Amino acid sequence: MNPIQKRYNRMARVYDVLEYPMEKGFSKWRKDLLKDAEGKTLEVGIGTGKNIPYYPQDVKLTGIDFSPKMIEMAGKKAQNYDNVNLHVMDAEAMDFENESFDTVVTSCVFCSVPDPVKGLKEIKRVCKKGGKIMMLEHVRSENKMIGKMMDIANPLPLHIYGANINRRTYENLFKAGIEPENINVTDLWFDIVKRITVTNA
Repeated sequence: MNPIQKRYNRMARVYDVLEYPMEKGFSKWRKDLLKDAEGKTLEVGIGTGKNIPYYPQDVKLTGIDFSPKMIEMAGKKAQNYDNVNLHVMDAEAMDFENESFDTVVTSCVFCSVPDPVKGLKEIKRVCKKGGKIMMLEHVRSENKMIGKMMDIANPLPLHIYGANINRRTYENLFKAGIEPENINVTDLWFDIVKRITVTNA
């Protein structure tokens, strides 16, 4: 078990409490993102399952997380839904066949995937051609001063719970083989929190 996995296991029971101060803004963005999910949907890094209530009822949802304790917490939220299946699984090495899902969702996940490009390549692989990859992610600011401050501060959240605050997720999409013309980006909070939608061409 790697150190980041251990940290998320340790924090699983208090994770929602720790994130509560930020959730007012994020819950609004989550709802808006997830209303567009359709068909067989995969949520990568489902965590404690905060997104589960926001999915359309006709979606067949599969959720994965590399933390068994996080999946345990998500399972409690999923008890009242018969369209949710949960698995302990690594985003960098998924057990699914190519083109398994119509929609793939991530929500504040690619700050903590150890090899983000490898994880994005896996998402691209399991998403059907013509399918949607929908992401709500925080990234490094391109503002020179703010970006530098995020770089300096990054070791603290990375040490506490394994999250990087200075990931360049938009650029990592290119490294994963996704063409710029297939990516749509909306800034939700300055240039730090972004909604990213990819058509898996």
